Amino acid sequence: MNLILRLLLNAVAVFALAHLLSGVQVDNYVTAIIVALVLSILNLLVKPLLVILTLPATILTLGLFLLVINGAIILLADQFIDGFAVNSIWWAILFSILLSILQSILQSLLKTDKK
Repeated sequence: MNLILRLLLNAVAVFALAHLLSGVQVDNYVTAIIVALVLSILNLLVKPLLVILTLPATILTLGLFLLVINGAIILLADQFIDGFAVNSIWWAILFSILLSILQSILQSLLKTDKK
């Protein structure tokens, strides 16, 4: 149940950010749920491989290259999902940063409601 709630909260975050950022488009709420699901799967399966392969670049940039990896994951999701579009790597990086912040806020609200 917690996993479904987290997925729905992530979908809300994706939908809200798509309306705030002009470089990101999500057609409807169902597409936002699919985006949240695909991003979760890509972060679970692809991101660790990318982090390992780009470890030297990540070390040289003191971890800032991880932002590029997150942007690449967003652009990869864009390729898989009809109804989800990101205009450039810069919009993808900004989207990933704001999505992480919004997810942290929503997750903390979820944890405080359980107490």
